[in-house]
Amino acid sequence: MHQERSNPMTTTQATESRTPRSETAAEVVGRLRATFNTGVTRGLDWRVDQLQRLRALLVENEQELLEALWADLRKNAAEAKTQEIDFTVADIDETLANLESWLQPRPVEVPAHFGPTTTAYTTYDPLGVVLVIAPWNFPLHLLIDPVIGALAAGNTVVAKPSEISVHTSAVASRLLRQYFDADVLTVVEGGAEETTALLAQRFDHIFYTGNGAVGRIVMAAAAKNLTPVTLELGGKSPVFVAPDADVDETAKRLVGAKFGNAGQQCIAPDYVLADPATAAALVPALRAAVDAQFGSSPQTSSGFGRIINERHFDRLTRLLDSGRAAVGGEHDRDDLFIAPTVLTDVDPASPVMQEEIFGPILAVVEVEDLDAAIAFINERDKPLALYAFTESEAVKSRLLNETSSGGVAWGQPVMQLLMTGLPFGGVGESGMGRYHGRYSLETFSHLKGVADVPLS
Repeated sequence: MHQERSNPMTTTQATESRTPRSETAAEVVGRLRATFNTGVTRGLDWRVDQLQRLRALLVENEQELLEALWADLRKNAAEAKTQEIDFTVADIDETLANLESWLQPRPVEVPAHFGPTTTAYTTYDPLGVVLVIAPWNFPLHLLIDPVIGALAAGNTVVAKPSEISVHTSAVASRLLRQYFDADVLTVVEGGAEETTALLAQRFDHIFYTGNGAVGRIVMAAAAKNLTPVTLELGGKSPVFVAPDADVDETAKRLVGAKFGNAGQQCIAPDYVLADPATAAALVPALRAAVDAQFGSSPQTSSGFGRIINERHFDRLTRLLDSGRAAVGGEHDRDDLFIAPTVLTDVDPASPVMQEEIFGPILAVVEVEDLDAAIAFINERDKPLALYAFTESEAVKSRLLNETSSGGVAWGQPVMQLLMTGLPFGGVGESGMGRYHGRYSLETFSHLKGVADVPLS
């Protein structure tokens, strides 16, 4: 079902299906709604064709996309290919392999008093015109992945890439215009002005990935049209390291999960909670793990990325004063480089503990025990992820049942994101809604209930 497309264009597409610069946001949405209203998007073949276009775009233009990601974030080719392309292609493939079965009506048990001939079932209805607003930290994957679900569900789409990751935005926008009919998927580039104009329109669903401040703006705009939203936000994802954890293996896995993409990940571990003895053993293990992964000079390592821009660099370097840099701490503004850093002696009231770090800084906070760790987590906003390193099922059970978070992973941070059979999304300040795999289809569809009562 997902073979390569030798020619992604059709006779209905112009060589450059670029939206005219004079076209207003209202005209864009109106054009896409007119397409949706024809009913063409409801057919399985149409949906499969759109997904195959997405797949072809990624596979056939891999090198150009990798170069753009390097230009924006200094992502090395292996990391970028795995996280931005391969993972996205795998999600497309899973959707292609399962879409037909996912779309089948599901019978519902009917109470006996309705009689033996009465039947009931649920079916997925496309919503209409969907807006996808992407962030800059994974500027390709987090633009394309929601679009997979939107098209699989039979919608038309406005895709808004981040203007901050300028190189990836330019390449992805050009390719989307090349591979898709503009009456099916329209790309709108630009900044706050263009986004504001889009948010003033009536969409049938808005999918936003980013920070909570903009998430509130998106939700307020959507409320004017009673438009449902999915908000994929972030927050401070804690890690509890229990006394029974293997500190060397824990450190190795923490470094891999925290410092990929220079820590600019919504689900990266944000801070560590551990008792004093465990913290004292963990810090030198983290130092050794950083050296093993990035060498003694991470700035010269091809495997370590850069901060997206000067504004975020300045924000992050201010956070370095919140504790003692037991590992790293070096930085170079001209190179947008901040070394993989571990802060100790961190006051819970310090700036690094008041906002999502979203960079290569890991704070270590000492707590007395598991009870204190649970209390610490529950005193703060609900995080996007909760992580723990322990062999104790009792500790896992308590963390799972006595805290609230978007997702949980034991022993390997970020793993919950990589399993498309699991829903991905936040709760409270870390977001609302979920996606990936079948959950994406559900997000961009209306689950319609149908009752059939024969006349005779």
